[in-house]
Amino acid sequence: MKIFSNQLHHLHNGRQEMFRGRLVDCHEVPQRLEHVLSELARRPVGELLSPSVNLPLDAALRSVHSPEYLAFLATAWDEWVSLSPDNVNRDALPSVWPLPGNYAFRMDRPPLNFAAKLGQYAFDAGTPLMSGSWMAAREGAACALAAAQAVSTGESSAVALTRPPGHHAGKAYMGGYCFLNNAAIAAQHLRTQGLQRIAVMDIDYHHGNGTQAIFDERSDVYTLSIHGDPQTEYPFFLGHADERGTGIGEGFNMNFPLPKGTAFETWYEILQRALQVIADFSPQALVVPLGLDTYEGDPISGFKLKSAHYLQVGRALASLRLPTVFTLEGGYAVADFGINTVNVLEGFQSI
Repeated sequence: MKIFSNQLHHLHNGRQEMFRGRLVDCHEVPQRLEHVLSELARRPVGELLSPSVNLPLDAALRSVHSPEYLAFLATAWDEWVSLSPDNVNRDALPSVWPLPGNYAFRMDRPPLNFAAKLGQYAFDAGTPLMSGSWMAAREGAACALAAAQAVSTGESSAVALTRPPGHHAGKAYMGGYCFLNNAAIAAQHLRTQGLQRIAVMDIDYHHGNGTQAIFDERSDVYTLSIHGDPQTEYPFFLGHADERGTGIGEGFNMNFPLPKGTAFETWYEILQRALQVIADFSPQALVVPLGLDTYEGDPISGFKLKSAHYLQVGRALASLRLPTVFTLEGGYAVADFGINTVNVLEGFQSI
């Protein structure tokens, strides 16, 4: 197993996020990845690597995200500081949003004010942007691209070990701690390399709204997610069971929303159903947005998986016997995050 580690992740280190009506210390912190690296040092399950600088990263980003959004991310910090020199000591968080649909907000005249741009390209106020966010997110996307490239050239599995995570980021928006959709970048690269049918199976507690939206009108990438019910759980506005895809993509999305408090036994039964759905699609490769916030000790989630269960989860994923790319997503019980992550990978390797 090749594990591509983001050596620049620490450049994204938010001070505060808006959480349930107040500013709190960020849940998505550099220590998350450091705990995974420490556990990998104790229990090596693969070869730790850095992504090659020769990979077509810019083309890969453009294959998933809009050019306007990418340009915004690349210059966002400089624009933020240009508003006020004091902003160099503050993270950028949005405070105004153009509601879509029938609210009469115009989207055909892009704003020039940075505060408005930030709201245009963000769907929450919980994703702080700072001087190193773009570099960290870009290097994370490079890890996802490298993992997909490794699998497309014969590796049975590879991991994008990175933060910030990615599965909430859409074609032209950030949110949920995510800027670039690493899972979508990996899936699209597998397609670009000639594979015809890719499955994305998201097991994060929070629905991967960005990934679903990116592939919503496509039949070559099947998106599936097991997550907390969006009627009560973030991201709230996508992830319901009746969302099956749009146009030619109808029938190529499946959601399994589950109530907060779901125990492992119930969750695992749904996982087995989901694995059968993926098998019926007959994909040539699998991308797993690997969220570990299903853990019973996670501070912002609500399922009841224990650390030992993740070994079983890894074995279940391996039972598909597909070339597999893992992209690291959520999980905020920082001290246990490393154990749970490596347990999945160890279980996967054991089959």
